[in-house]
Amino acid sequence: MSKLNPQQQAAVKMIDHPLLVLAGAGSGKTRVITEKIAYLVKQGIPARHIAAVTFTNKAAREMKSRVSKLLDDQQSRGLRVSTFHSLGLDILRAEYKTLSYKAGITLFDEQDKVTLLRNLISHSPKECDIDQLDRYSWQIGQWKNAFITPEQSLLMASPEEYAAAHLYVDYTRSLKAYNAVDFDDLILLPVLLLQQHAKILEKWQNKIRYLLVDEYQDTNVTQYQLVKLIAGNLGRFTVVGDDDQSIYAWRGASPKNLEQLQKDYTRLQVIKLEQNYRSTGRILKVANQLIANNPHAFEKKLWSELGYGDALRVLSHKDELIEAQQIVSELIHHKFKTGNAYQDYAILYRGNHQSRLFERGLRENNIPYFISGSTSFFAYSEIKDMLAYLRLFVNQNDDAAFLRIINTPKREIGPTTLEKLGAYANERHVSLFAASTELGLAQKLSEKSVQRLQKFSDWVLDTADRIERGDTFGVIEQCIN
Repeated sequence: MSKLNPQQQAAVKMIDHPLLVLAGAGSGKTRVITEKIAYLVKQGIPARHIAAVTFTNKAAREMKSRVSKLLDDQQSRGLRVSTFHSLGLDILRAEYKTLSYKAGITLFDEQDKVTLLRNLISHSPKECDIDQLDRYSWQIGQWKNAFITPEQSLLMASPEEYAAAHLYVDYTRSLKAYNAVDFDDLILLPVLLLQQHAKILEKWQNKIRYLLVDEYQDTNVTQYQLVKLIAGNLGRFTVVGDDDQSIYAWRGASPKNLEQLQKDYTRLQVIKLEQNYRSTGRILKVANQLIANNPHAFEKKLWSELGYGDALRVLSHKDELIEAQQIVSELIHHKFKTGNAYQDYAILYRGNHQSRLFERGLRENNIPYFISGSTSFFAYSEIKDMLAYLRLFVNQNDDAAFLRIINTPKREIGPTTLEKLGAYANERHVSLFAASTELGLAQKLSEKSVQRLQKFSDWVLDTADRIERGDTFGVIEQCIN
C-alpha cells in the first residue's frame, strides 16, 4: 500500500461510497483493484463475500495471481475473481430450477449458435434469407446485450429487422428445449432472474457484499443491469474504467454507462488515475492530443515521470507490400544497432488478414516470430466435431456433444424434431441421448424421426462398445474416414 501514489491509495481506501475510478492507460488500475481486495479483507469483509469481475480469463488469472501475493490461502478463501460470463454461469447453475432448466446446462459457442440458426432458417417457412445469417446472429446478440427480450424485439423491430426478431423467438425456444444457453444468455438470463425473484436477488446480494468491476467502459446495457442488481441501492462497488479506451461499441459496449452511474448513484465518488507508469512523456503528449478529439464524459490528462522519450516516426508507403518490407528492414537495423533480442519487438495490425505480408517478410529474413491471438487448433470446427464424437462415445449424457454432431454429417434430423426431443427430455429429466432411446418418444415424434434417432443412438452405442473392447485407435480412424 505504501508504494501506491496518493490517488491510488484514496481509491483503495474508499469503501463507504460507490466509487468510479477513472484509470488512464498504464496508470496501475489492476494494482488498485488487487490492493483494494486485500484492504477489504483486512477491514473485516470475508473474501467469500467479495467478487471482482473483468472481461477476459487472462485478466482474471492475472488478478488472482496478484491477490495471492497480498493474501494467504486462509484470507483469500472463497474469493470470486472471474469474467462477467463466468459469474453469470455460476448464477444459472445455482438457480437453474427457478428458470425451468434441468441440471447440466449446455453452453453454445458462436459456431453452435450459427449452426442452430442455419437449421432454423432452412426449416422455417418465415421469410429469412440464409445469406443474411451473420447479420441475424449479430442482431440477436445486440438485442441481448441491450437487454431486449425476444417478445420486445417483435414489438420494436423495424421492417428490416422483423425476420431477425422472429428468428430470435424461434432460436430462444430451441435453446430452452435443448437445455442450452449461448454466451449472451449468461448475462441476460441472470438479470431477468434477479429482477423477477426478490428472494434470489437478496440471496446473491448477501453472497456478494462488495463488487469490483474492471474495464467498466466495455460493459453493455445488460451487464450494467447485473452490476446494479448485485450492488444494490447502497452501491457497494468500485468500478474502474476509461471512456477513452472503449473500443467495443460494435459488440454492444456502452461507454455511457460511466455517465449513467452518476445519475443512478448520487453518492458516487470519482477518483482519477492520471500518472502513467508505462510510457514516456512524448508518447503521452501525442496520445493526449489525439484523445482530445473524442467526446468526453470526464476530462483527464495523462502524465509521466519517465522522461520525455525518443521522437516518434510516422512513415507512409505506396502499398502494403512496401510497408511490410520497410518494417522488417527497420526491425533488423534497430536490432543490429542496439543488440536487442527479437522478443523485444512487436508488430501491431488492425486485422488478422494483414499478417500474411509481415509473416512472409519475417520468414524471408529468418526472423523467428509467433502470432498472438491466432486461431487455436482446437477451435477449428472439424476438431470440435471430432472431440464431440469422442465425448459422446465416452459419455452418452453429454447434451452439448449430442447437439453438435447429431447432424454432422447430415442425418435429416431437423430443428423441429430436436426441439420436441429436447422438450421430452426435459419432461423426463433425462439426457437427449437417453430420451432418443425411450419408447415414449414415439408419442411425440413421427415414425421416421424416431427411426433416424434410433439408428444414430444404436450406432453410437455400438461404436462406444467397440472402442472399449477392441482396437480403440482403429475404431476411431474408421469413424474419421
